[in-house]
Amino acid sequence: MAGALGGALGAAIGAYGLYTQSFALFCLGALLTGIYMSAQGFYRFAAADTASEAFRPKAISWVMAGGLLSAVVGPQLVKATADAWVVPFMGTYIAVILLNLVGMFLFAGLDIPKPKPPAAGASVGRSRGELIRTPVIAVAMICATVSYALMNLVMTSSPLAVVGCGFETGDAADVVTAHVLAMYAPSFFTGHIIARFGVERVIALGLVILAGAGAVAMMGVALENFFIALILLGIGWNFGFIGATTMLTSAQRPEERGRLQGLNDLIVFGGVTMASFSSGGLMNCSGGSVEAGWQLVNMAMLPFLVLAGGALIWLWLRPKETRA
Repeated sequence: MAGALGGALGAAIGAYGLYTQSFALFCLGALLTGIYMSAQGFYRFAAADTASEAFRPKAISWVMAGGLLSAVVGPQLVKATADAWVVPFMGTYIAVILLNLVGMFLFAGLDIPKPKPPAAGASVGRSRGELIRTPVIAVAMICATVSYALMNLVMTSSPLAVVGCGFETGDAADVVTAHVLAMYAPSFFTGHIIARFGVERVIALGLVILAGAGAVAMMGVALENFFIALILLGIGWNFGFIGATTMLTSAQRPEERGRLQGLNDLIVFGGVTMASFSSGGLMNCSGGSVEAGWQLVNMAMLPFLVLAGGALIWLWLRPKETRA
């Protein structure tokens, strides 16, 4: 509820910044919106913490599948509200305020059992240092960070590359919409695949698909290349990120949940932030050619995919009793 309130407050300040033409206020609103973004990242953990071990991967998948609805509703909401007021996009920010207020009422009715307070002398679990040195946790964090950061790296540059290669803004929007649909549509069955084939295989498949996305993008800058590459990018992210989240939750103890989940998201979204900053730089550091910049963005995926793949192989080769 506090996260949703932060989202509503951020949207209100952003709307006021648009109304007064204050870029500083607009940025402040975006900063407060980050409170909501950090909170919503933990919805998947909330589902996992209250699910049985067998249902856990499916619970995570169903929560992530909510993004499919947002992929459809979000762009349509912008189209309906962007010009609703004299000030462009102010209506969109007002709609975001209302959505967050609705979210607060939904959360007020959500019944999640509160954790039992630890008894005197009870174990508090492993320290953050011990957690990050645990093989299965370390590999899960690496794979989640690589999957999310590389998806963000390429997705951030893709609209610029589409328009820069001579296509229309509407084409760029369609490519991004296809990408977001590909990110979340597999969530309806990702949990079932994990339950049947194992989490390590699903993560490995996700990394392979991410590599395929980069390969297709580097084959050319025709519109179909952008569509296929971004669709593969979304599917690869889904398998890699949901698989890594499932692996992480399987290695935690109840008393470590908050500590481990917070540490994981700090590392994952720290990597995503660095990828966002790097994306524009890679696009612009190749002599001003959009095609060359797009090639460089996709080439940058390779070392990180090798890192994640190598970490996963290393975990596979370890005896099971030493992983956790």
